[in-house]
Amino acid sequence: MAAQMNRVKSADIELKDKLVAVNRVTKVTKGGRTFSFSAIVVVGDENGIVGHGLGKAKEVTEAISKGIDDAKKNLIKVPIAHGTIPHFQKGKFSGARVLLRPASEGTGVIAGGAMRAVLESVGIHNVLAKSQGSSNPHNVVKATIDALSQMRDAVAVAKQRGVGLDKVFNG
Repeated sequence: MAAQMNRVKSADIELKDKLVAVNRVTKVTKGGRTFSFSAIVVVGDENGIVGHGLGKAKEVTEAISKGIDDAKKNLIKVPIAHGTIPHFQKGKFSGARVLLRPASEGTGVIAGGAMRAVLESVGIHNVLAKSQGSSNPHNVVKATIDALSQMRDAVAVAKQRGVGLDKVFNG
C-alpha cells in the first residue's frame, strides 16, 4: 500500500540505470537450442527516486533496454535524511529478506550485489544492509524496494499522527 502512495512519473527526471543481472535462458526445440536473455535493471536519479524492471529478449542489449523501460514505469519516492535512511526497516519478497539500518557519515554503502545497486541508485550514501534468505537477484531487488517503500520521514509521521513535528521527537 505504501508503494502505491509513493509512485512517481518519469517524464521530467534524469534517471541513471544500473544492470543488476543478466540471465541466459535456453529453450530446446526439435531444431536445436534457442537462447534468449532476461535482464534485471534498476534506475534512479540518486536523489530519492528508484525503480526496478525486467526485460526479456533474444539479444542482451534489447533485454536491457526493455528492462530500463519497465523500470521507468515502477518508480517510487524514498525519503533520505542526511545521506542515509530515516529509520531501521525490514523488507521481504518471496524467500528474500533484507534489513536496512541507518549509518553515520563516512560509513558508506555496506551491502552486496543486488542491494547495493538499488541503494546507490536511490542516492543513499551511508547505510548498513543485510540480505537474508534467498540470494536470487530478482527477489533481493524486490525485497529492497519493499523496504524502501515503507520508509517514512518525520514530517510524514507527524502528519499521519495529526501532531506537530516537535511532538514526534519529544514524545
